Amino acid sequence: MIRFNQKIKAFTLSEMMVVLLLTVIVVGLAFSVLNLVEKQMAGIRKEYGATAEVRLLKQALWKDVRTFSRIYTAESGDGLICDGPGGQIQYLFYRDYIIRGSDTFRVAIGHKKYYFMGRPVISGEVDALELQLSDSIRQPLLVYKINAAESFMD
Repeated sequence: MIRFNQKIKAFTLSEMMVVLLLTVIVVGLAFSVLNLVEKQMAGIRKEYGATAEVRLLKQALWKDVRTFSRIYTAESGDGLICDGPGGQIQYLFYRDYIIRGSDTFRVAIGHKKYYFMGRPVISGEVDALELQLSDSIRQPLLVYKINAAESFMD
């Protein structure tokens, strides 16, 4: 004989709805947190790219200033020429980038100052360069060299 009154062990519809609701809430929170983490990583990636460009520019400037014996401004004042027995390299300063030979540094320049013997100069020989970079980088980039004897002979 078959008994039709026997209960089958299972979840009720209301229990399934509660579980489904809790699952939707947890998944929604997980996606919100994932979105926040992605935004944070994008900001970090952008900031790292900017500081990497500044680091590469600083490294190139220090190397060239210390390697070449004569450094002077370009005629327009928007450039810097490093000259020595090994050759010549030229820096061109634009508002949003700097060109060094065939290299381009994507760094925004606020202002630049040239110095010779501790005094600001507009054109001619220089022994120090101060670059105020983008607003996100507060500290200016200062690059200097020790003058060679030929700087005083002209």
